[in-house]
Amino acid sequence: MRKIYLLLILAGLLASCKDDGLPRIDDISTGQVTITLAGLDNQAAGFDVLLRNLQTNSIFTAKTDAAGVAEFRTTPGIYEASATGGYALEGVAYNFNGTSGQITVRTNQTQQVTITMKSIRTSQLVIKELYNGGCLADDGTTKMQYDKYVVLYNNSAQPASLSNLCFGFLSPYNAQATNNNYNAEGRLTYESEGFTPVLDGIWYFPATLDIAPYSQIVVNIHGAIDNTQAYSQSVNFAHEEYYCMYDPESGYNNTRYYPTPSALIPSSHYLRAYRWSQSNAWPLSVASPALLVFQTHDISPALYAANTENTWYDSGEVRQTKQCIKVPNPWIVDAIEVFASGYKDSSKKRLTADIDAGYVWLTNYQGHSLYRNVNKTATEALPENAGKLVYGYALGVDGTTDLSGIDAEASLRQGAHIVYQDTNNATNDFHERQICSLRN
Repeated sequence: MRKIYLLLILAGLLASCKDDGLPRIDDISTGQVTITLAGLDNQAAGFDVLLRNLQTNSIFTAKTDAAGVAEFRTTPGIYEASATGGYALEGVAYNFNGTSGQITVRTNQTQQVTITMKSIRTSQLVIKELYNGGCLADDGTTKMQYDKYVVLYNNSAQPASLSNLCFGFLSPYNAQATNNNYNAEGRLTYESEGFTPVLDGIWYFPATLDIAPYSQIVVNIHGAIDNTQAYSQSVNFAHEEYYCMYDPESGYNNTRYYPTPSALIPSSHYLRAYRWSQSNAWPLSVASPALLVFQTHDISPALYAANTENTWYDSGEVRQTKQCIKVPNPWIVDAIEVFASGYKDSSKKRLTADIDAGYVWLTNYQGHSLYRNVNKTATEALPENAGKLVYGYALGVDGTTDLSGIDAEASLRQGAHIVYQDTNNATNDFHERQICSLRN
């Protein structure tokens, strides 16, 4: 196993030897950080490392060089780091993610940190888009949040058939809320346990879900009606092909979130719920959720959730509001970690590195969505896409965009097949989109 020593330096530190009055690096109080990536048995160069200062939210990136060694200094503070990369060997692609706990950098000291890289697998089914942040009413001030949805996409050339497919989310509801699931080393307590805890309740498809190659399904989370009748900037879910989360008998019966679905949506497209909390609506965050898509294996979702042997308590507090179920990590199909753009200095990850090593920012109540980036190389390589791809994508928010330049929705309307990027790192895989795709 080759070890990589990576030291990251903040922008603005000058190592110039010129006598120009500017501070030299030796004149600045700095500390040294040494990050060692473990768990890599072959090629180690070219891994992307992201360092975030938890106090200032400054983000810095570096790429490992061919020798695997780089030495830098950085200013004191508390940081977290993540690493993503991979290599191909004899025709097989190997991809890895890894994250650190909190890294404390002190003046004139060296901090040694080891990040254990975990292999990741790509899924046939991916979250293509999440719209959870709501919009403004026509008066420009009232906030509308009862119109959430998620789009699932078959990211392959083979038909997808999935049984016992479920949705869940993690605690805390918002990434910026107090998270007591970190240990003294700054790691999630369940990181080494092989499961991911899901809070409050789950939704699931009552029958096997079949999705054709390069096709999608829309799942309404809240408000399965034509919301544009009252809110022009919202979404019309009155469509016979859409699915919706609607199961009042489960206890999720708050009519603001669950009006009677549009008559155009067949009842066979209603998802079912299993609730173990006292919530009257599935409380998916309007600001910063951690959403999970998973399958229960060899057992129905309701039976698995009802089995108390699968119970885990958030923060170790044995009470109903903290009750979760343990989802084995091999059951997870896809996930996305969302941070609220207004809380860049206090957001913490809930998903572990092997599930999602990054996060994507969201500005809520603006009609924005979180949209998966296009895998440019794979999409352009499909021969059937000749003459069908539309370029010049320009719907990113605050400098975030799809770097492929391909306008996926416009290309889909032209009959193209899109292959989306899937590295299990939301920072790389998603961007904030100005207008959710169902309105575009």
